[in-house]
Amino acid sequence: MDEQFILRVPPNVAERIERLLNETDPSSSEDKSLDLSFNEDGRSGTFMIGNEHFPASLLDLPCVVESYKTYDDNSLIKAADIGQMIMVRESGDAAPDVIEYRHGLTPPMRDARKRRFRREPDLNPELVSRVEKDLLKIMAGGTAENHDAEAAEQEVEENARGANRKPAPKPAPKHDVPENLTNAGEPDRSDSEESDDSV
Repeated sequence: MDEQFILRVPPNVAERIERLLNETDPSSSEDKSLDLSFNEDGRSGTFMIGNEHFPASLLDLPCVVESYKTYDDNSLIKAADIGQMIMVRESGDAAPDVIEYRHGLTPPMRDARKRRFRREPDLNPELVSRVEKDLLKIMAGGTAENHDAEAAEQEVEENARGANRKPAPKPAPKHDVPENLTNAGEPDRSDSEESDDSV
């Protein structure tokens, strides 16, 4: 698997990069150098082409994008999962104040989080922090606050015992047996035998 990212640049910079990639002798071009460097925060940096510098930001995409390559223009082979994009801006443009890009790469994915994804559940921050503290205490060998560990253990044991018990068998339903049937389920032949003897 390759490691890939999306490089999104202004239109005039894109033309210069394309011209640089298509030239047979890049050393003769005025834009013969490309460079990208990031600051210590890992999210902001500088993109350089030739002697010009452009501000750049590393943004997370709202969803993972799959990248494919082909060797014969017939079959596609998955190359990578792309989750980040480097956005190069003009010098006067404001830097984004979020780390996740609002839109996807294509027009149908515009404002993808709001239009296409399920809403995040409304969680009480106090409840989340309390549960986090309890989990850290439990992992450290302690017990959670406002919770009796012995009562919880007894409840677990009772549930386990109840799961192991087999339910009592149900009694067989009673049916009315006709008088002319014996225990074997055959009709009483005493009348027929008497009639055979008389003949």
